[in-house]
Formats: sequence, C-alpha cells, structure tokens
Amino acid sequence: MSDFDDVCLLLPTMDEVETVARVVEDVREAGIGEILVIDGGSTDGTRRAATEAGARVVEQSGRGKGQAVREAVRDHIEAPYVVMADADATYDAADVDAMLDPLLAGEAEHVIGNRFADMRPGAMTRLNRVGNRLINAAFRAIHGERYRDILSGYRAFTRESFLRLHLTADGFGIETEMAVECVKNRVRVTVVPITYRERPGGSATNLHPIRDGGVIIIELYRKAKTNNPLFYFGSLGAVSTGTGAALTAYVLYRWFVHGEAHQIVAIGAVGAAILGIQLLVFGVLADMILSLHREQVTRYERALADRPTESSVAPATPGDDEGTRGAVGDGGTDGASDDGAEDGANDDGVTSDGAPGGEKTRGAEDGDESTD
Repeated sequence: MSDFDDVCLLLPTMDEVETVARVVEDVREAGIGEILVIDGGSTDGTRRAATEAGARVVEQSGRGKGQAVREAVRDHIEAPYVVMADADATYDAADVDAMLDPLLAGEAEHVIGNRFADMRPGAMTRLNRVGNRLINAAFRAIHGERYRDILSGYRAFTRESFLRLHLTADGFGIETEMAVECVKNRVRVTVVPITYRERPGGSATNLHPIRDGGVIIIELYRKAKTNNPLFYFGSLGAVSTGTGAALTAYVLYRWFVHGEAHQIVAIGAVGAAILGIQLLVFGVLADMILSLHREQVTRYERALADRPTESSVAPATPGDDEGTRGAVGDGGTDGASDDGAEDGANDDGVTSDGAPGGEKTRGAEDGDESTD
C-alpha cells in the first residue's frame, strides 16, 4: 500500500448512502488519507454516512456534478494532486496507484481511467455501451485525440492543470468538457486501464442515458466552435448548402416537368446556398486564425522555457566585489589616477618636469603682462 500525503480524493455525491461509506473505507486502505465528499443535497443520510466513515464532508452551493467538482477543487482542496471518483462503488480503489503513477512521475497532468479495459459483466447496459462508443468516436473525429473513454468518472489530475481549464458544465457533461479543455489547453493526458464493476444491489443510478447523452453530444459540438472551428462552421455550412441544393433541385424539377414556378422556394434555396458558402468560408478563416494563435502560443512558451531563471545566474559575493575593485585599482588606468605623476602634480603643485606648477603659472602671467 502506498502513502499519498499530497493527494486528495474527491467524491461528488447525491443520495449514495448505500455505497459511500464502503468507498471511503476502501480508499483509506489504498493509502489516501484526505477524502473530500461534496454533497449535492442528499436526503438519504449520505453526508452522515460519509462523516462516520472518516471523510471530510461539505455541501455544495449549487446543483449538478460539474458545479460540485469545480467548487471542490477551487475552494476546498489544497493538495497538489486530486483523484476524482464516483461514490457508487463501481470503481476499484486498488487502481489508485495506476492512476497516480503518471502524475507523480511527471509524465502527465491528467489521467483518465479506461473502463473498457476491464469491464465486468453487468457494469454497463448495452445502450450505455453503444452510446459511449459513439461519443468517443465523435470526440476523436471532432477534437483529434483518442482518449478511449472520455466519459469515465475515474480521473486523477494536478490541481494546477485543472485550474487552467475553462469549465462551465454543471451536470454529467463535466467529464466531456474536461477532455475537450485538456485538448484545447494542451494538457498532457494519459489513459490507464482500470476495473469497472456493476453497481451494488440497492443503489440507484443518477444517470439518465437519453437526456444526459444528448447533453454530452451538444457539449461536444459546442466546444468544437473554439477548438475545431473548421468542423463546427463547416458542418453547419454543409447542411445549409445541402438544403439549398435540395430546394434548387425541387424547384427545377417542378419547373421543367410540371411547368410550375416556385419563386419563394427558389429564393430560399439561393439564400440557403449562399449562407452555407459563407459559413464554410468562416470556418476556413477561423481555422487559420486558430492555427496562428497556437503557433504564437507555442513560440511564447518556448521563449519562456529558454529564458534563464534568477537561480541560474550566480549572485556576486562581497569578496568578489573587493577583488574586482582591487584589480582595477592596481591596473594601469585607475592606478595612474591613484598613484601616478598626474595626481601628484595636482596634490603637490609639481609638474612632470619637477618645477613648481604654481610658480610657473604665475611667471607666465607676469610675462604676458610685460608684453602688454
């Protein structure tokens, strides 16, 4: 068993009295001492059960899993490493080591547990399994990364990397949004295999496959606007252009075959086609701007990395300053100023040929007066 002193386990809960105490105890046995339960207003005794099991319990100020996670990490957690899991006992606490190893080794900033690597029978319905596969495929097509299981609730991340993410989702879309923001902010992500088990008997799920699946799909598409604008505007443009083409075909068919004119439909077809072409152009331009922005960010980060830090420049010691002054004082220029003949002339009134400098000056002045 490992001892993770710099790790906090985060458990968002909502009516999980049947399983939360078991999860807290299993996590303690895995070596994590700090456990935070943030509860969304449970009415079944979840907070009491978690407290009796030894967890620190806070009640979230808003509603939804996404809001709970944001509030917990921002306001209630100070540990540099955070493990996020569900309180339904479907995740194995023994996988904590595998989740944290890439973080502690500095190989990643965000770790996702892949439930499909070891999914036990009955852990996921056929509908949920198909939906997960489709959403993962859509994420890969839109955002260009293959995270294998972006809907996994078993994650580990550095608190610093989490605070860099711009998260707004309040419900179950938080996992999808975290994955998208990791791509957008170039957070180093690693996927590790985990075990996913069936919910224990008597515990009910808070997930609604159709409703929450629709929210996740919308979130994926909405995030494409800033992360992959060519796909976002291009898909809208393709739909609009296709609609215009279909309407144009209908108008032409009615004109040539039946001799009927549909001016309003024809105007709508032209408008849809023009709008589609404009959206496609917007997508291309936005993609070019995004590419330039990412290039500038990369250059800026490299410049910061190459800049020498204060610790790399050795500070001058008092002994070094005295040695420098001594070397200058004994050298030609400063030495002449301190010990040479010129300073002697200034101090003693003697010129370089040994004559009193003051008398020579006065003699010259007398000579000038005689001449006048």
